Parts: sequence; C-alpha cells; structure tokens
Amino acid sequence: MTSITDDLQLLDEQAFGARVEPHRRELHVHCYRLLGSFEEAEDLVQEAFLRAWRRRETYEGRASLRAWLYRIATNACLDALDKRPRQPAASGEILWLQPYPDELLEQLPDRREGPEGVALAKETIELAFITAIQHLAPLPRAVLVLRDVLGCSAKETARLLETTEASVNAALQRARAGLREQLPAEREAWRPDAEPTAAERELLARYVELSERADAEGFAALMHDDVRFSMPPHPGVWDGRDTVIQGWIEGGFGSESFGSMRCRVTHANGQPAVACYVRKPGDDAYRPLAIDVLRVQDGLVAEIVTFDGGMFERFDLPATL
Repeated sequence: MTSITDDLQLLDEQAFGARVEPHRRELHVHCYRLLGSFEEAEDLVQEAFLRAWRRRETYEGRASLRAWLYRIATNACLDALDKRPRQPAASGEILWLQPYPDELLEQLPDRREGPEGVALAKETIELAFITAIQHLAPLPRAVLVLRDVLGCSAKETARLLETTEASVNAALQRARAGLREQLPAEREAWRPDAEPTAAERELLARYVELSERADAEGFAALMHDDVRFSMPPHPGVWDGRDTVIQGWIEGGFGSESFGSMRCRVTHANGQPAVACYVRKPGDDAYRPLAIDVLRVQDGLVAEIVTFDGGMFERFDLPATL
C-alpha cells in the first residue's frame, strides 16, 4: 500500500489538481485575510497550487495535506507582500480593500465546533477586521491569522512560517497590540449579531428605497451622527452624517445628470450590502455603479464602505437591469 506522500508524487497534474481543489475556498479566504484583496487572493491561491505541484516531492506526510497547502499559500502571500509593500493611506483607509461575497463564504468547511467558533469565523471576515490587520506588518499579520483565526499552535505556526516558536510568540504579541489600536475596545462594538433583526431588515429596505429615490437628505434618519464613509480604492474618508450627505450631493447624487437608480440587496463579509445600478440620461438600461457594504450598530448605519461596480460579477449580480 502506497503512502499519501508517494501517492502525491505519482499523480499527474490533473489528478493532483483534483486532490487539492477541495481546499481552494478556505485557502482563498486565508489569502484574502492576509492581502485584503479578493482578486489578489485568487492569484495567490493559483500561485500556491502551482508551487504545490512543482514541489510535490517535498511533501513528507508528517502533516496533513491541508496544513502543507496552508504553508505554501501563506508563504506565497508573504513573498507577494515583500515584493509589493503597501502602506495604509494617511487617513487610515486601505485603498486596495475589496469585499468578499457571503455566498462564497458559505462554501467554507465548518472546522470549528460550537457557537463561539462560528462567531469567531464571522468576526474575522468583517471589513473592520480585514482593514485592521492590513495595518500590521506582514509577518505579525500572518502569525495572528494562523494562531488566532485558524487556531494553530505556536509550534505549528513556527513550522508553517519556517521560524522559531520564540519569534512566533513575539510576533503574536505585537500583532495583538496593533489590533487593539485599530478595533474598538469592546468586541460587541464591531461584531454584528448572527442574524439581522426585523429592525435591521427594515433599515436595509429603507436604505434601498432612499437610494432609488436619490433622497440624500432622507438618509440622515438612517445614520449615526458620526457615520463614516469611504470608497476604496479612492483616497479619503468622510466622517459625520452632515459631511457624508453633503459629499454625496456635491458628487451629483440626486441631480438629473446623475441618472436614476435601482438596487439589489446582497451581503459581503458577513454584513448587509446594497448593489446599486444607475441609468444615465439617454441610456437604455441600469448598469453597475457601486456596492455599499454597511456596518449597522444600534439600529443605525455606522459605516458605509463603497466599492465600484467592477465587483458585481464576483457577487453573481446581473450585468444590467
């Protein structure tokens, strides 16, 4: 009987691909956490699979195939970050940030048991968390994800990153300290409930209605006084309800030249989202404009992160309405 080590080395490329393919979604989410970009994560998973194929003879069978693939994917991400180092904007936003469709998150294998594990998985995919860890240096970021998200031991993490346990522990300490600086002190301040309440569903319906009516002023009743708005990859953060609404008006929202809108409700990063289509004057269809990902707190919108229409295909949204 051949071992799994021998078995991997004997597989042709197609059969090898079939063996590693079941791990694609969780590796993609892993790379997304490290990179903050959906599209770059796709490229890095493909790079990881290519590296795995080329180095299949290095798989010794001492760890699971999954752990071996995580090692390759993590190091592929670290190599990419080393070649293309990036820094958050002066105002703190992550300009390369992209959303992650909830429908794809549902493909993840459930490897954690109990409600606490499910909650942790949701917390660590939210935009607040993804944004926060992009402020960390690459190595502490990888250590944090491996230790606190995936639950790897210090020994396993050291093996994955080809370093020492002492280095892992030091990096984790730095990462946790950095994360505390970026996230609210109370976890409940940024973690949503598992399921939206009736009030939140009503809020979302009202958000769609006001968007389609292009009623910028009407949004005031839906927003916290200190609501935050950003539009990666465009720089700039708008803080405060009046500032946000005035910015929309100055951008043409509600004017005849802006056109009319239609919306579809969707979800991204475990958060409610609204896909907005616009029909410009003289156009014959509504075309993708933006996806608004919302953070709802205490029944009001606390943050809106808007992504351009190029992400619609990832959300399996129609090209036109």
